Amino acid sequence: MQSNALSASAATVGRRNLIGLSTKELEAFFRDLGEKPFRARQLLAWVYRRHAVDFDGMTDISLSLRQRLAQIATLELPTVVADRCSADGTRKWLVDIGGGQAVECVYIPEPNRATLCISSQAGCAMDCSFCATGQQGFNRNLDAAEILGQVLLAQRALGPDVALTNIVFMGMGEPLANYRNVIPVVSLLTDDYAFGLSRRRVTISTAGLVPQIRKLSEDCNVALAVSLHAANDQLRDQLVPINRRHPIAELLEACWHYAQCLASRQITFEYAMLRDVNDSIADARALARLLRDRPAKVNLIPFNPFPGTRYACSSADVMDAFCTELWNRGVVATIRRTRGEDIAAACGQLAGQIRDRTISRLGSKHSRAAHS
Repeated sequence: MQSNALSASAATVGRRNLIGLSTKELEAFFRDLGEKPFRARQLLAWVYRRHAVDFDGMTDISLSLRQRLAQIATLELPTVVADRCSADGTRKWLVDIGGGQAVECVYIPEPNRATLCISSQAGCAMDCSFCATGQQGFNRNLDAAEILGQVLLAQRALGPDVALTNIVFMGMGEPLANYRNVIPVVSLLTDDYAFGLSRRRVTISTAGLVPQIRKLSEDCNVALAVSLHAANDQLRDQLVPINRRHPIAELLEACWHYAQCLASRQITFEYAMLRDVNDSIADARALARLLRDRPAKVNLIPFNPFPGTRYACSSADVMDAFCTELWNRGVVATIRRTRGEDIAAACGQLAGQIRDRTISRLGSKHSRAAHS
């Protein structure tokens, strides 16, 4: 596999990868070739609707242009290192992004939807204490081709009988810390000439980068999920260190602004259920006070263990009581069904293969959290 990957990479040296280019970028690309801008829409349809990865089969494009494209451009997808299937139908791919790095994306089948969870960074610098990705450290941002390539390789692997209906930026990394590359991908996911997904079916998850949430409300109106996990700053400082920079009150103000800009859109608040840490009835009541009468819903997530963690999952009875308390106090809440745990594909378990650059730069994971 390694020799094939090397030969494929060598074959594309000097050619421009068109995966991840926006409609405007593709139009400019074709104009530079002396072609009409509508060629961009043709290419978008072939790549993102018909999942083509070469130019030969694009029959509504002239043969001469196809031959020219083959000489100067490529449609290169990341290489799959490993492909694992869970007993519940969940499927996880380990994707090579070069330099000894690999990220993970996960397909989650459900009766009425087909969800793909994708990664936006190699590792994560947020250092959330209950997340396997955060414990791996951080190496770099993924570019648009690497992010969108996960969607394309998953769709090709799943075959024509499975149509992805939902894309969630809930894999490895903090999407809003890679804003420059994530937003063009979102644009292609929701572009009628590309994937054509409803904006309600694309979700960006964040640990709470307030300036980017405010910018997102101006640039794009997809669904927003916020990793809250605690109802007071003292506890959230420990669980989600970015809270030291953007405490809960500031974060919620940005969330309500985002919801207001999107007209009736609810914000989803993710809440990992950690035994004897954040799962008491008092915690539920405090959470309800924060979110009651607001455009909010709570997704209670059973904690998924990973090697070396000090946390355990709350019991089913405790989670049920927590959820009931939220409902009784006027807050919509659900308990997420755990999927893919047997292949370490559940929420918080994705780790990939990361060479952590932040430890060598800042001295320790504790330093990374303080500077994040």
